[in-house]
Formats: sequence, C-alpha cells, structure tokens
Amino acid sequence: MGTTKDAPVTGPAATTGASPSTGRLGGAVWGALLIVYVVWGSTYLGIRVVVETLPPFLSAGSRFLVAGLLLLVLVAWRQGPAALKVTRRQLGSAALVGLLLILGGNGLVVLAETAVPSGLAALLIASVPLWMVVLRTTTGDRPPLPTLAGVGIGLAGLAVLTQSGLSGNVELWGVGLILFASLLWALGSFISGRLPMPKDPFAASAYQMLVGGAAGLVVAFARGEQHGFDPGAVSGRSWVGLAYLVVFGSLVAFTAYAWLLRAAPLSLVATYAYVNPVVAVLLGALILDEALTWPILVGGGIVVAAVGVIVSTERRT
Repeated sequence: MGTTKDAPVTGPAATTGASPSTGRLGGAVWGALLIVYVVWGSTYLGIRVVVETLPPFLSAGSRFLVAGLLLLVLVAWRQGPAALKVTRRQLGSAALVGLLLILGGNGLVVLAETAVPSGLAALLIASVPLWMVVLRTTTGDRPPLPTLAGVGIGLAGLAVLTQSGLSGNVELWGVGLILFASLLWALGSFISGRLPMPKDPFAASAYQMLVGGAAGLVVAFARGEQHGFDPGAVSGRSWVGLAYLVVFGSLVAFTAYAWLLRAAPLSLVATYAYVNPVVAVLLGALILDEALTWPILVGGGIVVAAVGVIVSTERRT
C-alpha cells in the first residue's frame, strides 16, 4: 500500500513492494507481530473508554502530542540528535501525512466512537486496504483481477455494515465519518511512499504525531471542547485508557510495527489489517458488552474475508 521501510510507521502495512529478506522468521518477528495484532486491535476499545468522559479531539490531540514528544526523546537518546535532522521538504511531507493519518484518520474515528461501538469502528476501518487498491488504480496501476474482486466483496460488506446505522442501532453520521476517516488514512499511507520523508522511520513518526496531535488540539479548541471541561469529572478508567493509548498504542505498537517493516515480509505485516477488527470486536463484546448484531457479524465477516483475499493475492505478485 505504498509503505516502504523509510515510510511512516503510522500507516497500514504495504501489500506490494520489496520485502525484507528474512529467511526463517524468528520468535522476535512473531512476538512483534502479536503486539501489533493485539495492541492495535485493543486501541478501539481504549478510544471508546476514553471518550466516555474526555472530549474527543482534546484527548486524541493530547495523546499524539505526548507520544510524539516521548518518541523524539527516545530517538535522540538511542540514536543521537542527528537522527532527528530533516530537510524542510521532509518535514513538510511528514506534516502532511500526519494531518491525513492522525488528525483525519484517527481524529475522526475518535469523534465517531462517541456514537459508534468500538467493534463496528474497527470493522469499518478494515476497509483501508480496499481504498488503497482504488487509489492505486488512479495512478495507472492495474491490480490483478482477484484483488479487484476482493475490493468488490469488501464494498458489499461495508454496505451490510452500514445497515447498523440505517436501522437506527447506531448513529449513521458516525458510520459515515469512520468511512471517510478510513479513506483519509488510506490516502495518507498511499502518498507517504511517494514523498520525501525523513530517513529515520521513528523520527518520521514522531514528527507526524507532533503535527497531527497539535492539529487535533487546534480543532478541539475551535469546537469549544475546553469550555466546561473539568479534569476532576473525568473517570479513572478514561485516564487509564488515555495512558494506555499513549504508551502502548502510540509507542509500543508503532515501534514494533516499524521494526517489522525492516525484519519481516510486508505481506505478513499486512495481515494485521484483518486481525485487528476481530480482536476489537471480541474485546468490545467481552468488556463493554457491545451488541453483536447480524449486520455487524455478517458485514464484518465479509470485510475481513475481502481484506484477506487482497492481502493473499498481493502476496503472490
């Protein structure tokens, strides 16, 4: 999906392009992949808990701003300050991708999860690989027929999923917002491999998080989320959820993902796109008692299967 080893770690894994030569995959690869599977899948649950008592953009902006600062410190400590040096063009590219991925892709999901169950949100976001294929066709690329068939199947699954909004079980505006967020995430991931990004992938991610987080706070203040906000009224589990998203969602999982891009085949890394929704749905049902309606089960199954078709097809090309 346009991600290279020097591309930002915040985008979905590429399903095309050269993969690292790994030979026999070791335990470290599978351990890192397990982190990406479980932690990223659990972030939808974390977001849902956070927005129970924290404003959406205020919490999302703070999350990525703090995570970006922490990552900058870690990069400078582990690799030296020279790793943070970037050109003006590289910084501009990282900023643009950060706005698309973090402000658009993540921020809108956080807003939507004030009205949409976490499991459904994850299933809708699983459409990112579908949009990536669509974007590839706009550049003259001709995906194989099985890939296009996977896109068609996935779109049918999305149509089923939207029935939850049309039937009144969830807010339809939230469903639409998540679909738009998935398109912005796909667009950010798509152009990231075509822009002059910072050479160090961790530094690139830090700059993206800083820009996306700062933009999120600007949107929060523009929406007036600060008015009447009382930190004392925030529940303990919302604070815990926010801390979890900062440390595990934005640092641990992103670090594992960035390392995987260098150590494992991209086609293997890309499998997170259809494992995360399963994890999110299970956690939402077990912890938050989110209803598993037939549109969610059937539509979600179709979307996950479609993403599996796309990933497996691209793996052979």
